[in-house]
Amino acid sequence: MSDKPKSVRRIVVKDENDKSRCIMDGPAPDVRTDPARPGFAATRIWLTRQTPAHISEVKDPTTGPHTLEPPRGGSLCRVVTFPPDAVWKGRVGAKEVQGYFSAMGSPGASTYSPKAPHPYMQKTRTLDFCLVLEGEITLVLDTEEVQLKAGDTVVQRGTNHAWSNRSAKPCVIAFSSHDATG
Repeated sequence: MSDKPKSVRRIVVKDENDKSRCIMDGPAPDVRTDPARPGFAATRIWLTRQTPAHISEVKDPTTGPHTLEPPRGGSLCRVVTFPPDAVWKGRVGAKEVQGYFSAMGSPGASTYSPKAPHPYMQKTRTLDFCLVLEGEITLVLDTEEVQLKAGDTVVQRGTNHAWSNRSAKPCVIAFSSHDATG
């Protein structure tokens, strides 16, 4: 299974004549992998630092520090490929999970526990809109599991959860994460 994501990023802006044009068209530069999960790829597409967002800026904001969460008051778009659990299940423990969350810039997001329903359980103070683009996946919650397939959506409201791919093929999900309170 390849660790190379398919995410191509196209950034469209207004030029000096108020005409739309594409200024970036190619692979997204910020891709994170997880050595403990071969085939896992998290591709950061764009982020904003505040709401409402400044749409006249053209500087690529994904060149700064990487975190799972958007900046305070901001938003974040990411596309994640989850490999089948069979690739890594039984070979991941506290050390590997903490290594992943640290590499993602969000060590505090992990809610790992040997008793948890999934090793990659996490919780962030975000409102996330999730769209399954390809494949199927199980959303693991504290009290239940929800089966999802391509085209399904989830609105994640700062809850403890994990994503478990129990199929034989990768699953791709687009995430739009927004700073939240409460």
